[in-house]
Amino acid sequence: MRKFLLGVALLAVVAAACAEESEPASPSADASETTSTSATPATAADCAVGATFVADGVLTIGTDNPAYPPYFQGGSDKDSDWKINDPTTGEGFESAVAYEIASRLGFTDDQVTWTVVKFAQSYAPGPKTFDFDINQISYSAKRAQAADFSESYYDVNQALVVVEKTPITDATSVEELAAFTLAAPIGTTSYDLIQSYIGAEAGVYQTLADSVAALNAGQVDGIVVDYPTALYIADPFVQQVKNSTVLAQFPNDAVEGGEYFGTVQAKDSTLTPCINLALQEMKADGSLEAITTEWLSEKTNVGEVPVFSK
Repeated sequence: MRKFLLGVALLAVVAAACAEESEPASPSADASETTSTSATPATAADCAVGATFVADGVLTIGTDNPAYPPYFQGGSDKDSDWKINDPTTGEGFESAVAYEIASRLGFTDDQVTWTVVKFAQSYAPGPKTFDFDINQISYSAKRAQAADFSESYYDVNQALVVVEKTPITDATSVEELAAFTLAAPIGTTSYDLIQSYIGAEAGVYQTLADSVAALNAGQVDGIVVDYPTALYIADPFVQQVKNSTVLAQFPNDAVEGGEYFGTVQAKDSTLTPCINLALQEMKADGSLEAITTEWLSEKTNVGEVPVFSK
């Protein structure tokens, strides 16, 4: 699902994405079935020793440009090729996750390089210019036919942004939302959720920026985006949509099979099991939870948002 933005304060992304079917089997489960002749690496760093990389001695990470908050923050130099935010700062949720994964794989910060990869190109068939891509890309079985996905680094809820004191703000259930026109970029999980879970008319837009503009112009009643992006759009100090609020969020299973963000690698990449080991380590020692809390919980100014579920 996903992204882009406008406005004075420059939005966060989204992105979005189409999670359709059940999650892939955990590489840790696959590892348990290996024979004694191929022992499971003890750590992500051990695993990475045998992995193949785009360039020797370097970890190449892909993401889209502009790089939006809250996933990337810290701004960028005026001469930088990166718009809005420079991923190399280590600030923002996905930048922090990426550098923590890199560290677990045995790379120092100065051994990490970033490259621009358009959202839809990350999981498209064919060779890759990156070792892994991190860009709010939701796993789906269809996408996984052409590329590898890691385990979840963030389980995603979708959410609804509306303008205060408009008729839709009186809605208190999914059923009541069905009477309104909601927008999301076509081909995203958000777009699918509008049609399949809410049952509302879906405004068709190419980008999140277009969807935001439509809501600002009063052409639609609300926009559906991933929850962190919704919090940013409606932040009282940002107000990407003027006089906006986050009316509701939807449960994770509102998208069939549940929705999660994973890193993307080339199909059958030798690095995929190593990244999964890194994420397992990060979950076990609490570092992933700490990163999530810092960038997606503590840095929001929107109050508690109710869950609308069927």
